[in-house]
Amino acid sequence: MGAGHSHGSHRAGRDAELEVPRGPRLLLLGALALAGIAAVVGLLVLWPDSARVDELAEDASFAAPGVTFPTATVDTVGAPCTAEQIGSDSDCGRIEVTIDDGAGRGDRATVQVSPQVVDSGLTPGDQVRLQRIPGGQGADATYSYFGTERTRPLLILLAVFVGLVLLVARWRGFFALVGLAFTGVVIWRFVLPALLTGASGVAVGLTAAALIMFVVLYTTHGFSLRTSAALAGTLAGVLVIAGIGVVATGATRLTGIADEQAGILSALVGDLSFHELFACAALIAGLGVLNDVTITQSSAVWELRAASPAMSRARLFASGMRIGRDHIASTIYTIVFAYAGTALAVLLILRLYGLPWDVLLTTEDITEEVVRTLAGSIGLVLAVPLTTAIATLVVATARPAPSVVE
Repeated sequence: MGAGHSHGSHRAGRDAELEVPRGPRLLLLGALALAGIAAVVGLLVLWPDSARVDELAEDASFAAPGVTFPTATVDTVGAPCTAEQIGSDSDCGRIEVTIDDGAGRGDRATVQVSPQVVDSGLTPGDQVRLQRIPGGQGADATYSYFGTERTRPLLILLAVFVGLVLLVARWRGFFALVGLAFTGVVIWRFVLPALLTGASGVAVGLTAAALIMFVVLYTTHGFSLRTSAALAGTLAGVLVIAGIGVVATGATRLTGIADEQAGILSALVGDLSFHELFACAALIAGLGVLNDVTITQSSAVWELRAASPAMSRARLFASGMRIGRDHIASTIYTIVFAYAGTALAVLLILRLYGLPWDVLLTTEDITEEVVRTLAGSIGLVLAVPLTTAIATLVVATARPAPSVVE
């Protein structure tokens, strides 16, 4: 592994000017090797039983046998129902559709939709997803509204995102997308099935976080000591978030069941620990911001050392922390705003209740968000000095490499 690698718009040659001591390099890489081995062992030990997952999926079938979900094209859209018209025989709030696929292809049906669906801008020509229940003993099938078909606009939005990432970030953006795809595979193929089959949520979260960070950081930022220092800081931050999440969940007596989906899971998967599920969720939620902070800190230390090879270890750490403090301040806002945005509907409802703040903080929904935010923020804040210290130790005695006379 080379002494360094480019980050952002920095030149790769800058790192080549630094001579990194053998001891710190071996210590860092040895620690990361042990962490990688632990992640692989965790993956093997915690890998879910596919048969058990299939059994749970069969027991939790969303619809009865024979029920299908065909797409249909909207022919006409009725006006939204007023409060007086709801429950009457009025044609308000109804749409006429033609079935596009499946057993009822070509059928025409009239289905009731909520006022919100009509107000969303549904027009003739749009596609909707219906629920088709086959009729028994020669009776006609019945249809009901299931959802609006949104595949095309979502694919267009995704294509724009991928195109812009490749256009602006080029190869670095491509590798970032590869890391993002790998993250999705790990969550879908390992994290979710493992949680469903009763594995420890904290162990699953730590294993998945380590695997994701190893792949994401090295594919996006290259194999280098600079990236390795950031990875070490990230893993340290992950451990902090996991520990704070477990302790805070127990101290606040959170049940982990704060919405309808959690209640459904509780009924379908009896041995699922919602305490550990919440801790796992808090851990995974903080990975992105944590990764951003640690790679920035490591890169900052490397650039400071390249600019001033004679700078003392203490001054190098202090300079890196000055950059880190600014990053901490802005990133904490990012975390809080992100969680506030996802919980906005809940906050609106609680605001209408008019309860005092000390009472609101005891509700399950609010406490979950507070614990999640604080656990992630604590891990983020501590990751900055940890990463800065690791990077400083690795390059602390670096000096300009001897020049080569051509």
